[in-house]
Amino acid sequence: MALSHQQRDQTERRIRAAIDRLLAGQIPPGGACDVKTLAREAGISRASLYRTWGHLKDEFEKRRAAVWAAGQQPDPREARIARLRDLNQRLTGKLARTHTALTELKERHRLLLSVLAAKDDELQRLRRELSTFDNTLVSVSEVDQGDDAAGVVTLPRR
Repeated sequence: MALSHQQRDQTERRIRAAIDRLLAGQIPPGGACDVKTLAREAGISRASLYRTWGHLKDEFEKRRAAVWAAGQQPDPREARIARLRDLNQRLTGKLARTHTALTELKERHRLLLSVLAAKDDELQRLRRELSTFDNTLVSVSEVDQGDDAAGVVTLPRR
């Protein structure tokens, strides 16, 4: 059934008013700043909006893109989603940097433990040498009872 000229004008005014409301941020509960909500707010079907009023749908999408490009966000949910996406991206980057730093610290820890173990082995070897040296000094001082024994200083045992 064809619409009269008056009905077409009325429908077009309703669509344009709905466009203005949505772009002004007056989003109805359960709606968004999208074509589906535009059709519902204008009181027409989505199919009708696409077929008969396609030029108004295109105008809505262009104006919505211009508003977004200007840095405004008529739909608070979309603004929140954009903010959360940005936060998620920053936190993901921070997590990656933290993971890299942790991996580097673990590798440094392994290296330092290896150095510490080598130093401990060296210390044990030196203590064994010192013990052998002490035993040699004690044996020499016991065997040598001459005048030179008074000049030998024995190292303290540990």
